[in-house]
Amino acid sequence: MQEPAPDQHPAITGAVELLLGSGGKRLRPALVFLSARLCGADPDVALFAAAGVEMLHTATLVHDDLIDGSLMRRGAETLNARWSPAATVLTGDYLFARAAYWVARTENTRLVQRFAETLMVICNGEIRQMFDGRGKVPSFQEYEQRIYAKTASLIALSAESGAILAHTDEATIAAMRTYGERLGLAFQVVDDVLDFVADERTLGKPVGSDLRQGLVTLPVMLFLEQSGDHPALHRILHQGSSDPTVQEAVRAIAASPAIERSLQIARDYIREAKEALQPFPPSEYRAALLDLADFVVRRQF
Repeated sequence: MQEPAPDQHPAITGAVELLLGSGGKRLRPALVFLSARLCGADPDVALFAAAGVEMLHTATLVHDDLIDGSLMRRGAETLNARWSPAATVLTGDYLFARAAYWVARTENTRLVQRFAETLMVICNGEIRQMFDGRGKVPSFQEYEQRIYAKTASLIALSAESGAILAHTDEATIAAMRTYGERLGLAFQVVDDVLDFVADERTLGKPVGSDLRQGLVTLPVMLFLEQSGDHPALHRILHQGSSDPTVQEAVRAIAASPAIERSLQIARDYIREAKEALQPFPPSEYRAALLDLADFVVRRQF
């Protein structure tokens, strides 16, 4: 859903086409549409919300790739691999503005407010991770807070958007938000697992990418509970990483019980997401949301 703004520079148009055409699961707009159908919102208005959340997600990826120095995503070059940091930042900013534009077209003040609140949560989470997270082993509560800000907050917004647009009661909005939040937490845990057990071609980026940056995720946390003195991991967290050291640590974690324990936590989140849908009567849209929850913990990429 491009619809360029007046006088939009061709470089921006090309960048948006590249970013939106590079793949992705489109989970967030799908949640907006399913939530809208489940709760009885106008699907034409929901289209604006769906475009807004996907554009917001795309904007965060542009800035994330620049911050992390990532040159590949989904098997293709990132924008910052092609452009200068200044041009990449400005393109990300432009996408944030376009995302706000789409959400504003719903003419729903509450949704616009929730959109702004979610963007603040995402940015605050990135700053917290940047200043407090590198090389630090977090508590589970800190890890959950981090992945909520990084991933679950926007998925929660996507899921509650349909209920907000339908002007449902507060209990219904809260139920959809809980579904999205728990789904989002599970999604990120599975992402963190795949960072150790998937191959680079499937991931579309280097295996162990978070570990290379000194970011401790759930599989690492659980591995450290059993093998806190693992030499390769100790070197990465205290002295920085080298490729052979990271590969050694990745192999050790991938072969450990930490992977299954992490997946069990993801499955627990999914169980809680499904429970949030119990008040809704059976329908094809409720069934699709339940199936989507199962997909999150079965996916291989």
